[in-house]
Amino acid sequence: MDVKRLLIVGLTLFSIRTARAQSCTTLGQTPVTAFPVCGTSVFKQDNVPTCTNGNIPLDCHDGAQYSDKNPFWYKFTCFAGGTLGFLITPNTSSDDYDWQLFDVTGHDPSEVYTNTALFVSGNWSSNPAGTGTTANGNGNINCAGPTYSNKNIMPTLIVGHQYLLLVSHFTNSQSGYSLSFGGGTASITDSVPPGLKSIRPICDGSRIEVVLNKKMKCSSLAADGSDFALSPSIAQVVSASGNNCAGGFDMDTLTLTLNGPLPAGNYTLSATNGSDGNTLLDNCGNQVPVGSSLTFQLAALQPTYLDSITPPACAPSSLELVFQKKILCSSIAANGSDFKVTGPSTVQVTGAAGQCDANGETYTILLQLAGPIVTGGNYQVLLAPGTDGNTIIDECGISTPPTGPTLPFTLKDTVSAVFNDKILYGCKNDTIVVGYPDKNGVNQWQWVFDGTDTSRVQAPPMHIYSIISDTTISAKTIQLIVSNGFCSDTASVVISLDNAIRARFEAPNILCPKDAAIFKNNSTGLINTYTWDFGDGTGSTDSLPPDHLFPVTGVEKKYPVMLIVGNSSGCYDTAVQQIDVLRSCYIAVPSAFTPNGDGLNDYLYPLNAYKADNMEFKVFNRFGQIVFQTSDWTSKWDGTVNGHPQPAGTFVWFLSYTDRDSGKKIFLKGTSILIR
Repeated sequence: MDVKRLLIVGLTLFSIRTARAQSCTTLGQTPVTAFPVCGTSVFKQDNVPTCTNGNIPLDCHDGAQYSDKNPFWYKFTCFAGGTLGFLITPNTSSDDYDWQLFDVTGHDPSEVYTNTALFVSGNWSSNPAGTGTTANGNGNINCAGPTYSNKNIMPTLIVGHQYLLLVSHFTNSQSGYSLSFGGGTASITDSVPPGLKSIRPICDGSRIEVVLNKKMKCSSLAADGSDFALSPSIAQVVSASGNNCAGGFDMDTLTLTLNGPLPAGNYTLSATNGSDGNTLLDNCGNQVPVGSSLTFQLAALQPTYLDSITPPACAPSSLELVFQKKILCSSIAANGSDFKVTGPSTVQVTGAAGQCDANGETYTILLQLAGPIVTGGNYQVLLAPGTDGNTIIDECGISTPPTGPTLPFTLKDTVSAVFNDKILYGCKNDTIVVGYPDKNGVNQWQWVFDGTDTSRVQAPPMHIYSIISDTTISAKTIQLIVSNGFCSDTASVVISLDNAIRARFEAPNILCPKDAAIFKNNSTGLINTYTWDFGDGTGSTDSLPPDHLFPVTGVEKKYPVMLIVGNSSGCYDTAVQQIDVLRSCYIAVPSAFTPNGDGLNDYLYPLNAYKADNMEFKVFNRFGQIVFQTSDWTSKWDGTVNGHPQPAGTFVWFLSYTDRDSGKKIFLKGTSILIR
């Protein structure tokens, strides 16, 4: 059994081993502290500390659980899309190394333990020796066990995406490995040369903040600051520290400390080979050119006034203030009392907080408001002594006076997309009229009628719907999106066009004498009048009239029955059906018939069998053979069998049925003469 997998029988043992495993604390052994790598170097790990962080989700369908045992994590960015080739070569050839690749773009690196969607490729084969991805590898996932290849096909990387590579050492030893990249078409090497981006003197110039144009190795920064020289050399750089070097491998900002403050003036800071023999190095080992420089001007210390505001959105419930110098977070009153907002409407500041760094300083302060600002106009932010006894204080320890300049900003009114609508009802067509009033500076309209027809004017053309031809007319949805260039809103209404009426009814097509016609009214719509005309000089105004008896005339007669329905708008609709009242419904079989095609007595069948249920009619020749049979009384014998005319003579018939009115079963027999 492959011990790498946790089978059901080994659950208890696995739990014990997991519980006793030491947590990873060495840099590079957690996703958050992953090594930054590029494709031009071979990365060597001579020693692998024993530890684990947690289970790694993997769709292997083997009931096993996989974890980052004795791991190291590596991070890189794809700068040119293509395939990724790499090889992990153990220092001890019998060691078993595993790996898994994750796409963590836009995700917290710790999600690798829970989010299966981050998976790109992985190999957990128990075969020893080298593992990785090659052009002739096998699949993008290889599970635990010796039957699986320890080489995957090269996965495809996407430009601009960030990736994490886990290298897990399953063998219980601390022997290391080398990691090399090559063979694929993707590039994980940043081609941008390393350089200095910007510089900022801090307070009296005894400290200088330098921003780099990309992440660079913390290990390449000389702690004594000898990577930099100041001109004029009024003071010397005596120490340097990276902004992320206490808990990571690379930095993009560093702080230099001088042996004294600087007088006001213009200065140049240049890159030099430090006491470590190099300038700063990027993660691929490329160095900042010697002589690269940045200039700065140091002015006399001044208070840090309100500088700028992040453009607020519509109806803001918070405001973000941005400062040129860092502000001490400890000087910001948490209840927001350091700030006031004035303008066309009353605004109450209820809270304030900075995005504080490790030194308790911030470039931004977020003001929380009691509610959104919905009234447009010109507003301004003012400073005031807070309930903590001071205004804000900058990183240099200088308090900003409340009498300094204010910070203006402009808002527009919030808007409502609620619109006017009117329905003009008609008998054939309904007309919908909509429009938007002049308010809140709205200058953009987008109408959508029933999901298809659109308009971008304030008062779109009338929309006419035929209630006669459109069977889906009952409801129409109208949506409006409005904007004043700053605020927007959406409204939607469903308009019911329910004034269409339809006259419909059911009645028997044929009636026997003295049988009553039973009507079923299927008319639809908001109907308030019904007019029935039975075609015999009588009528009714009931929605459902009583059963109707037509006159017995002794002859067959057809009556056109009409229903006219109306509504409160004066609209009407008509339905007509003809009812044939028969002369007789007496069931009889002719004693003779002449199938000569003259239209007179051409067939043999039960006459008037309108009320014969479960009917069976059979005809026999003189030899006792069935020549015709049917259960449909309207099906008639034409005197032929299989298309062959039968000779003239006498034929015997049998008729059975159930009388619909009485429920009695009737059995009749007789003879009929076929005459030719």
